[in-house]
Amino acid sequence: MTINLSIKGVSEQVAERLRARAERHHRSLQGELMAIVEQAAAEEAAGSVAAPAAPLGPLGPLTSPPANVLRQGWRSIADLVADQRERRSAAAHAPAPECLPLAVDIIRADRDSR
Repeated sequence: MTINLSIKGVSEQVAERLRARAERHHRSLQGELMAIVEQAAAEEAAGSVAAPAAPLGPLGPLTSPPANVLRQGWRSIADLVADQRERRSAAAHAPAPECLPLAVDIIRADRDSR
């Protein structure tokens, strides 16, 4: 069963910053709010909620995350590096460019076939 939550009285500044954050993470505003709520609930369940070391703004700590926690969307840096290595190895097995026909040859063949 799902529950609908509603937040009333959000200032335009906070709403705009949430929209910008959602865009940076390639999510809808609803998706970004759900991610924030899920992260807060997971921290609470794990007992990792402690007094913050950095001052908190309306959207969380006012400092950037540590270097080992950098993420893009839902994928970690390690995942992105692994994908890049897979693409490079796949490209190594692709036919050599000299084996492929040139674009000009394809166009000429098409033209001559008419």
